[in-house]
Amino acid sequence: MDGRRILDRVVATLGVLGLFAVLPFYVAAGLAAPLWAVVLLLAFWLALLTTAIRWFTRWPWPILAMPFVAAAVWWLAMTLGESLLGWQA
Repeated sequence: MDGRRILDRVVATLGVLGLFAVLPFYVAAGLAAPLWAVVLLLAFWLALLTTAIRWFTRWPWPILAMPFVAAAVWWLAMTLGESLLGWQA
């Protein structure tokens, strides 16, 4: 295996591990968000994970951005849910 493929795998692995690092925030959303919102958030996270697994060898570099996208979507959903929908812990 050449250096480029090793780097690609390391980058993709870091992206997938980053997704798992964000998962507790999605699960803990149930403390403030209603069940339907938690289910939607978890479905979105699962879609990101499925995409990351499918892209692991073909497009490894975009996987590195997925944890940041997941964190931004979680933060946006929780912030808008609190301010517009009155979600409270």
